[in-house]
Amino acid sequence: MSPVSPETTSVGWIGTGVMGAAMADRLLDAGYALTAFNRSPEKVEPLVQKGAKPAASPREVAEHSDVTITMVGYPDDVRQVVLGDDGVLAGARPHSILVDMTTSSPALAVEIAAAAAERRVRSLDAPVSGGDVGAKSGALSIMCGGDQEAFNALAPLLDVLGKTIVLQGGPGAGQHTKMVNQTLIASGMIGVCEALVYASRAGLDLETVLKSVSGGAAGSWSLSNLAPRMLKNDFAPGFYVEHFLKDLGLALAEADRMRLCLPGLALAKQLYNAVAAAGGERDGTQVLVRVVADLNGQPWGTNGG
Repeated sequence: MSPVSPETTSVGWIGTGVMGAAMADRLLDAGYALTAFNRSPEKVEPLVQKGAKPAASPREVAEHSDVTITMVGYPDDVRQVVLGDDGVLAGARPHSILVDMTTSSPALAVEIAAAAAERRVRSLDAPVSGGDVGAKSGALSIMCGGDQEAFNALAPLLDVLGKTIVLQGGPGAGQHTKMVNQTLIASGMIGVCEALVYASRAGLDLETVLKSVSGGAAGSWSLSNLAPRMLKNDFAPGFYVEHFLKDLGLALAEADRMRLCLPGLALAKQLYNAVAAAGGERDGTQVLVRVVADLNGQPWGTNGG
């Protein structure tokens, strides 16, 4: 397969949430012709104003695209927009490429790859990590599974969206790698929140503490990017709690299937269940600090602790 390029490749984009809108915007800026669909049509309008063409369905997107990319919420959404009667594969051209960048089920990725192959469509599961910051700056980590030739051909496009782009193996391997990623983040977020609550109780200046610990062995993406938001009581979503809960549920389901005991992952899900129960489903994942503070009788105040 020849490498894709803005001059020769038409791209379809399905799903314009916090992450998807920023990623699609980068492709427009790179010069790709874009056809876009979202269940809430008004969310496509900013892309249309920059030159994208709106579509009435995932099928219509695929009919006009050499590469169709999906970035939606849940596995059920992926199934509907890809395998549904009005879905991507109902309209996809032979020899086109389907890329699902949603964090979804590894088993569903395998099912989609098989269904795509029957229609002579190549497919990749390619979930991402890096949050809204990475989506806007093109610094995402993109974890791919599926067709090697499609992966090679898509390299110029994926380079617009991410910095670390790795083919992990066959269909589903990208989704499994994302489960590894979310397992790492889950317990790490607990550590970030517990550390800040400790620092607050000890009477330390939290911004000064971050200067000391962010650059040492304790450093992490969450510490550098989300802890400053916690200090400012900025809980706007770079990644929604409800979507993180979905990811943790997928990871735990896979762990159960493989008979793995992952207590840190299970604890993180329970704590995020508490966030959701308190009405924080649509907040960013950094809102977990409120639950950890509340557990210690230390409400997270307007001064970051």
